[in-house]
Amino acid sequence: MPLTTLDPKTAVVIIDLQKGIVAMPTVHPTADVIARSRALADAFRARGLPVVLVNVEGTAPGRTEQPRHAGPFPDGWTDLVPELNRQPDDIAVTKRTWGAFPSTDLERQLKARGVTQVVIAGVATGTGVEATARQAYEAGFNVTLAVDAMTDMRAEAHDYSIAKVFPRLGETGTTQEIIDLLDKRSA
Repeated sequence: MPLTTLDPKTAVVIIDLQKGIVAMPTVHPTADVIARSRALADAFRARGLPVVLVNVEGTAPGRTEQPRHAGPFPDGWTDLVPELNRQPDDIAVTKRTWGAFPSTDLERQLKARGVTQVVIAGVATGTGVEATARQAYEAGFNVTLAVDAMTDMRAEAHDYSIAKVFPRLGETGTTQEIIDLLDKRSA
């Protein structure tokens, strides 16, 4: 569904743009994803709307067929990239699952601020971004996905999420389309 509207209380949620993850090889350059995510964060901040910066540290418990990282992460791995220009009023959340909701108090923080919609961007499209979008949708938030402000390590995961999953969870649009909607609301 094409992008139609943003609720008066919309937050932007930026997933896992941290030093350890953005250094990994991705389908689309992370520098572009970071720049577009920063543009979204700046636009939301300028309008007094919440900006959520999420990083990941650790994993959910349980066995998996694919090996997971064991032991401590290298120094700085979980640090958010400085290009996001973190501000004192930003909501910072550290998750230990793919999505940003189950292992954090993000839902409570957003609802306490009256947020009814989230715009989601970040890495990785088919895991952290998709899991957060699913959880936001299930928690009753309207969901918008900034498809040019996300990437994945696997092209098939990125493409599948954008084409098949995201249209079932909300609306998709580009960073500029989202900023244009914010501008129309402010006019």
